[in-house]
Amino acid sequence: MHLSYCTNVHPAEDLDGVLAQLAAYAGPVREAAGLDVLGVGLWLPARVALGLDGSASDVARLRGTLADLGLEVRTLNAFPYGGFHSEVVGRSVYRPTWAERARLQYTQACARVLAALLPDDAAGSISTLPLAWRAPWTPADDDESARALATLSRDLRDLADRTGKVVRIAVEPEPGCVLDTVDDVVGWLAARTDPAGPAERRIDPEHVGVCLDTCHLAVSFADPAGAVRRIADAGLRVVKVQASAALHVDEPGRAKSRAAVARFAEPRYLHQVRERTPSGTVLAADDLGEALGTAPGRPGLPGEGPWRVHFHVPLHARPEPPLAATTGVLREAVAAVRATPHGDEAHLDVETYTWTVLPAGAAGPGLTGPGGPGGTGGPGGDDDGLVAGIAAELRWAREHLTDAREKEIVG
Repeated sequence: MHLSYCTNVHPAEDLDGVLAQLAAYAGPVREAAGLDVLGVGLWLPARVALGLDGSASDVARLRGTLADLGLEVRTLNAFPYGGFHSEVVGRSVYRPTWAERARLQYTQACARVLAALLPDDAAGSISTLPLAWRAPWTPADDDESARALATLSRDLRDLADRTGKVVRIAVEPEPGCVLDTVDDVVGWLAARTDPAGPAERRIDPEHVGVCLDTCHLAVSFADPAGAVRRIADAGLRVVKVQASAALHVDEPGRAKSRAAVARFAEPRYLHQVRERTPSGTVLAADDLGEALGTAPGRPGLPGEGPWRVHFHVPLHARPEPPLAATTGVLREAVAAVRATPHGDEAHLDVETYTWTVLPAGAAGPGLTGPGGPGGTGGPGGDDDGLVAGIAAELRWAREHLTDAREKEIVG
């Protein structure tokens, strides 16, 4: 599996910003990790992707910067449309939806740009959102999304015929969205255009598959091997794995546990929470404050069973008890993907975008920085600390998730 790290951890809303972040972070990460080649999973905001799509000279600038820094791109993150480092992101990250034309146009542009950046004989992947946040959502929205992804399937076939470059879209289930779980995304992608008519899928499984975010998988309390098996049994492939870990709290009803996890409640991103009750039922809260009962009008989750929190924890970190990280789910999921027919073709992208909102000193040495109030990293913070942290994540991923015979981290 080709390993990279996702650049959505860095704020950049124009091409100059993207080039600057590659020089400030990705190049130094490659050096810190002692690698000849470093894979980067580029996040290109819509403004940047659409601009690159219309400018051969700008694509050449980007290609030149990547080459100069020893970087390689095989995957893009096209989930956030823009503004991913705004003061408050919340549910805006799910707009535009797949029922809106702007989402298709953005993803089409990303596909063409990625084809121009891919190394020879390499396939590309683009992760995208699970249609939309769950509400408001109508049958008409669902039909429009199906038409948009069918159009994209045709475009990707044409792109491969025209350029010789295969680019696949990876739909990423996320708690709280229309496609909340792996079962949801499998059911939607495997659906037929007309259940009563010819057995034709609404999408082309050669060009549209699944992005398995292992933080989301853990939050849903899914069995990793079982989830991957359901994807394969449906004739779909895991196109991309976003290597990420969630926060786990064994006894959230205890005061010490609640105080520890409450440090991770912050306003920029949505941190969905799931609780598995003693009976096995999974209860849901849309944000950590809601789960804790600190959100106005929200009673909170009962805290009678363990919680999983959608907060991407650095892979190499070991939160201080009573908190833990779900790296075991990550390892099981990657092993299961590698055992599928196309598993080793999946892209493995480390996606810890939360460095700048980590609570400084909250969870032991592995999480003391960079990030968070009083921490380091981010605008005005310690760039060296962020570089060291990302490099440590990649070393962990290479040791625990990839074939020991691999000598380079590539995108």
